[in-house]
Amino acid sequence: MTVDPGGESPAQLYIDDMVRARGYVLDYHKKMARADFAVLEAANHMVSAAYLDQRLLDRRTKELIFIVSLTVMRAAKGHIQSHIRVALDLGVSPQEILEAIEIALPEAGIVAFQVGFDAWQEIVGVEPLEPRVAVHQGGSPSESDFSESGAG
Repeated sequence: MTVDPGGESPAQLYIDDMVRARGYVLDYHKKMARADFAVLEAANHMVSAAYLDQRLLDRRTKELIFIVSLTVMRAAKGHIQSHIRVALDLGVSPQEILEAIEIALPEAGIVAFQVGFDAWQEIVGVEPLEPRVAVHQGGSPSESDFSESGAG
C-alpha cells in the first residue's frame, strides 16, 4: 500500500473531512482508510445518508439516538463516549444525555444501561455518593465483562 509522503492521499483527505463532518473519528476508520479505503468510503456513504445529512431529525436528536443504540448494543465505551462528546459540543446537556441512556433500561435492562452510564459518567464526572455502612463493592462494568458471555 502506498501513502503520499505529503499526507495528501485521497484516504488522508477523506479522514480529515470525516472528522470535520462528524466531530470524531474512530480507530477502525483510520485503519480502514489504509487497509481498504474503497470499503470505508462505501460504508461512510450509508452513514452520511442516515446520520450526517440534514433531513427531518436534527443532529442533536440523531446523537441521542446513536448514544442509546450504542448503549443497548453494549458498544465499546470509547465509541459511546465519542457520541457523548459530540452531543455535548452540539449543546445537549449532560442531563438530557443521561435521560436518553435511561431509555435503555426498560428494553435492554440494567446491564446494557450500565455500559452507557459508565461511559457518560466518565465524561461528565459524576461524584459517587458513598455508603456510610460496610458494603461489598460491586464495581462497574468494563468492556471485558461483556465480551464473552454478554452479561456482567
